[in-house]
Amino acid sequence: MSPLTRIGLTPIRTQFTRSALLSQRFFQTSSTQRFDIPFLKQIPQPPGYVVGNVNDAYIPPHASKTHGSLHWTTERLIAIGLVPLTVVPFVTGSFAPVLDAVLSVTILAHSWIGFQACIIDYVQKRVYGSAHDYAIYLLSFGTVIAGLGIYNLEANDVGLTGLIAKVASAKKEESK
Repeated sequence: MSPLTRIGLTPIRTQFTRSALLSQRFFQTSSTQRFDIPFLKQIPQPPGYVVGNVNDAYIPPHASKTHGSLHWTTERLIAIGLVPLTVVPFVTGSFAPVLDAVLSVTILAHSWIGFQACIIDYVQKRVYGSAHDYAIYLLSFGTVIAGLGIYNLEANDVGLTGLIAKVASAKKEESK
């Protein structure tokens, strides 16, 4: 040990390598975290989630140029379309029934796409088996019920934007 290190004066090179080692250890993660749903029965997975071995032939999925891009484009168009559909009724003050119905259906479609993506990501078919299918069926059933509720709200009541305006005005009156 050199006399410089005893009094706290270390060469620049030693300080740099020591800080580099500390930063590597500080930012390193020890293992990846898995998301498990404790109440769903899981299908036992092979070690490392690798099915087969390295000598098995790889069978690629059917190539489709439009499958992924069509989903992505549809999701983005719905998300971008929600901005003017949400802002226009409240800025202009007019609650047109057709615009209100389009807003309600677009919100429902946006929600369905988002929940479907969550189910696909976190309730994988290879891990949870039929629970994945049941989750998709339950999502579709809930979407149909919500669609019927939207229809009832639009046909027999004031509509979504009218309902939001009623709730907002009721809160203002309540706070007075």
